[in-house]
Amino acid sequence: MLILVRHGQTEANARGLLLGRADPPLTDTGYRQARSLAAALPTAARIVSSPLRRARETAAVLAASAPGAGPVEVDPRWIEMDYGDLDCRPASALDAAAWQAWRDDPNFVPADGESLAEVGRRVREACEALAADASERDVVVVSHVSPIKAAVAWAMGVGDEVAWRMFLSDAAVSRIDTRGATPVLLAFNDACAAAGAADAGPPAVHPPGGVRARLLDHEVPDPETGVPEPPT
Repeated sequence: MLILVRHGQTEANARGLLLGRADPPLTDTGYRQARSLAAALPTAARIVSSPLRRARETAAVLAASAPGAGPVEVDPRWIEMDYGDLDCRPASALDAAAWQAWRDDPNFVPADGESLAEVGRRVREACEALAADASERDVVVVSHVSPIKAAVAWAMGVGDEVAWRMFLSDAAVSRIDTRGATPVLLAFNDACAAAGAADAGPPAVHPPGGVRARLLDHEVPDPETGVPEPPT
């Protein structure tokens, strides 16, 4: 099984800021979330992590509960999207026209950062590299919102733009079965294990995950900003 874990909470997550290549540590809540995950997840045979500190700290907690997994492997293909000049800034730092361009074009590069298509290419490569091993044993990858969504897109055989229709919580777990001819998504955004460890606070901001929802033709607030926005 390929088990994808989003890292625990950081201060930037708690404040609802965009967080890409900036490298803050976990908060106390983030560590509690990681310990809850370690208690709930199956014992991993292999643990892979993004090179960013928040992912490595989460992975280290998981590894302490899985002595048979060996050292945590760091793979830069699982690093978070580069948000460029938007890193550690509120979502309002990008104007409406730029948000729309980002949503419309997977190759759009916001604020000198990285495009969805670029993230998708490196994550698909990483998934293919792990698929055979994950078909025989539990492989845990500790990563971030955008790479995990790209892995889900790979499993479902859909384009990178589907990321805008997903929302991923801190310390949430997703599972992909790689035993068959094609990967199968078994679970997405399962936050049950870490739910009791989380403090109340603003929802995390993680484009391309700010789903602008539409329900029965009525606009509803964006789940990340609370501001009504045009439907998808």
